[in-house]
Amino acid sequence: MRALIVVIHQALELYKWAIIIVALMSWLISFNVINIHNDIVRSIWNGLNGVTEPALRRIRRLLPNMGGLDISPIILIFIIWFVQMEIDDLFRAYVLGF
Repeated sequence: MRALIVVIHQALELYKWAIIIVALMSWLISFNVINIHNDIVRSIWNGLNGVTEPALRRIRRLLPNMGGLDISPIILIFIIWFVQMEIDDLFRAYVLGF
């Protein structure tokens, strides 16, 4: 049980980093700092976007139109943060026997 909790916590941590990288890459692509026509950049972009976009799309559907400002990554990171705190509490309860 303890190993499963640790694996889920670490997977959520990796997912959080993927969201941050996608947000940064979208800014860099928008400002032409990195080029999407590069094969490596395109592969990284498509892979990370494919992983994060389903969750972000669900949040975007619930948010009102904010005129080009996308706060869905921030909301998703807060959701992941909350889930991680609950997992930590579950882990402490399991280890300490509460």
